[in-house]
Amino acid sequence: MNKYVITLANTCLGCKKPACQKGCPVQTPIPEMIRLFLAGDIKKAGQMLFENNPLSVICSLVCPHEKHCEGHCILNKKGTAVSVGSIENYISDLYIHDKHFEKPLKNGHKVAIIGSGPAGISLAFILAAKGYAITMYDAHDKIGGVLRYGIPDFRLNKTILDTLVLKLEELGVVIRPNITVGKNITVGDLFRDEFKAVFIGTGVWSPKKLGIKGESLGHVHFAIDYLKNPSVHHLGKKVIVLGAGNVAMDVARTAVRNGSQEVIIMYRKGMEDIPASHHEVECAKIDGVKFDLYKQPIEITDAGVKYRTTDEEQSEGLLEADSVLIAISQTAKDNIIQGAREIEVDGKGLVITDESGRTTMQGVFASGDVVTGARTVVEAVSFSKRASSAIEEYIASL
Repeated sequence: MNKYVITLANTCLGCKKPACQKGCPVQTPIPEMIRLFLAGDIKKAGQMLFENNPLSVICSLVCPHEKHCEGHCILNKKGTAVSVGSIENYISDLYIHDKHFEKPLKNGHKVAIIGSGPAGISLAFILAAKGYAITMYDAHDKIGGVLRYGIPDFRLNKTILDTLVLKLEELGVVIRPNITVGKNITVGDLFRDEFKAVFIGTGVWSPKKLGIKGESLGHVHFAIDYLKNPSVHHLGKKVIVLGAGNVAMDVARTAVRNGSQEVIIMYRKGMEDIPASHHEVECAKIDGVKFDLYKQPIEITDAGVKYRTTDEEQSEGLLEADSVLIAISQTAKDNIIQGAREIEVDGKGLVITDESGRTTMQGVFASGDVVTGARTVVEAVSFSKRASSAIEEYIASL
């Protein structure tokens, strides 16, 4: 037993009205988790966490805890919050590696899941456990979506995703990799082949552009593309990252780990306005990433980034760099929509749904980033839990 984790767990006050649980998008029963852990019933704690959140082992590592559970901990008023993520990861990691799932009896209903990111994996676990025959389609060669191709290894060891694949297969989930629904097959084909419902959880993989001159130059890369396989990019010694969200911190820290000697985040506002979480910013600083503030990029050249200052002086200048990484968010691709015009999207290309994930096409549901834009993993799980109930209601009504 890890003595450090026990020490962390003992800091919990066991509040009768736990603000930490209320602050979690999936309402993780944190005090109960800690109580069971300290009582020596770690397997029951792990089961409870998994049934509430099939991606508990992932969320415990990548969640912005300072925004959710830990940020709402009452101990913040006096000092340091309970380290919920560390405790949850210890319990969940043990559970998912130790647990063997029995294949449930099939209920005769087939559901297609398009996309194998957080939203799709969560839904697959929930519905497969209830006997639905699940087939999961993904354009990549391995499942995981943003978990595998958008989060750096130093934040999430990808072997846990391989473990989740084995657990999904134990439940009877069929995975079809390297297939893009909307090109190879369509939503109509899925209904023709007797799938009762179709779920879209394809995430956001089209990078947003700055719309300035120079974005097509050879030394310019979009963050979401760079993170898929950093080792094939040769960025050089000095790198500028445009953007200041969590993804910008990820690419900056990844560039440091792949040999770049000077990595600078250029941002148009001050440190207090940076959208990335405080934790991610501090981690970037520790890794040696620099911040060049109050500078708005106006053009990318072979030599670097031309900028205009956003302070009172309004001066212009050039920050030299060997490479430039653009990290200003992503939007959804439209492959599926092109083959299913009944599915409406908004002006940003995101799928329009109600609060339970029902799209404008009968029998088609969606959740996660493809609906909300880039959000956290735990928010995708929460949305998929609502969508799973809507799918079951729909199939029962047929």
